[in-house]
Amino acid sequence: MKTVTEYIIEYFEAHPSQEIEHDKVVDYVFKFIPKARDPWRAIRKLYQEGWLIQVRKGVYKRIPGYKGHNVLAPFSQEIKEAIFKRDNYRCIVCGNGLHNDYEICADHIKPQAKDGQSTLENGQTLCSEHNLMKKRYGTTNFLKKYCETMIERAKQHNDIKTESLFKDILEVLKKHNLS
Repeated sequence: MKTVTEYIIEYFEAHPSQEIEHDKVVDYVFKFIPKARDPWRAIRKLYQEGWLIQVRKGVYKRIPGYKGHNVLAPFSQEIKEAIFKRDNYRCIVCGNGLHNDYEICADHIKPQAKDGQSTLENGQTLCSEHNLMKKRYGTTNFLKKYCETMIERAKQHNDIKTESLFKDILEVLKKHNLS
């Protein structure tokens, strides 16, 4: 049985040099794997690896023989170490880090899929928990969920000042239609 990625490749190879909306490819995958998990992500990954060209949001094409650059080039070891050192080997969100046995990750502030570069200026230290939350929810939703968590914690500790701060942040997100 073929994988989701193999069906996606098959579809694009059957339609060379054509601009194709990702929904058509997803429908093709679902014909063979009705409960396929995240075929959209597999399409995006092929683009990020340089196998597809993104024409515009949600539209891709495959030119036979084309091999673009891998937009997921990781931080070099030197840059990663500089990010950790700058952030004192601590998550910039919660302060956990190597000092208390938390795993830390070098994270792209502007995601690579949105042309974020693997530079010191575009890097930040996150603990594995916050790195996963950011990946799962995206930056804005991550901030919203984090604020909601901090409001609950503040209520538990009767910390009115912290509760007020995070409520204000949620209001700013709402004001700018980001929530």
